[in-house]
Amino acid sequence: MIGLPPDLLAQLGGVLWSSFAVFLRVSALVSLLPAFGERSIPTRVKLGVAMAFTLVVAPSVSIAVPDGGLMPLVQLVLTEILIGLTLGIGLRLLVLALQTAGSMAAQATSLSQILGGAAADPAPAMGHFLTLSGLALATLMGVHIRAAQFLIDSYSLFPVGAAPTATDLSRWGVSQVSRSFALAFGLAMPFVIASLIYNLALGVINRAMPQLMVAFVGAPAITFAGLFLLFAGTPIILAVWSDVLFQYLLDPIGAPE
Repeated sequence: MIGLPPDLLAQLGGVLWSSFAVFLRVSALVSLLPAFGERSIPTRVKLGVAMAFTLVVAPSVSIAVPDGGLMPLVQLVLTEILIGLTLGIGLRLLVLALQTAGSMAAQATSLSQILGGAAADPAPAMGHFLTLSGLALATLMGVHIRAAQFLIDSYSLFPVGAAPTATDLSRWGVSQVSRSFALAFGLAMPFVIASLIYNLALGVINRAMPQLMVAFVGAPAITFAGLFLLFAGTPIILAVWSDVLFQYLLDPIGAPE
């Protein structure tokens, strides 16, 4: 039996170890990546996507083989998974912002109970519509290409084995959550304003004509207004959301509000 040269074995072991270290971070992020990390995607498909991202990212990253021992290996595995999950949570919060905006818009326009329990996650149909539209738009605009570049750049921001401190992580998390809800409220603002005008007008009419059942007259009006705003405002909502998403992929630390 012909044995392989020791230099080739060492080089092969370094490549396998580098690919394994990259796979840890990539798989954690892919599990939360928009469009590719949804719960409706089978686990085997996610595994295949993670391996494909690993083949793309690994040649661009140089990772040194750690010293022998169990504790350095465990520390590296936990650190890489933590970094991948942290970066993925930021992306998932942006998807949640789109879903929250749809829920706020549906509540404001009395459309929150239409097909509310038709999907795995109970949510208004407007929220599902905006979320699916946003994910489809992100996929068409090449979110997988941006995500691969995002993973390569993440090694400059978080080197292998260098976990972020708890203070920085908590501060970043609070900032991302606040930005997510601020973005959701900003996207749903037209529906909230329309609901405010509707309720003010309904109150004035009710005071002027107490005998008139204003709710029966106003309910079709607010429903039509909500559907019209959804039809007219969806392109603008998705354009703003996609800009924020791709800006986060360029700069996950200082993403704009």
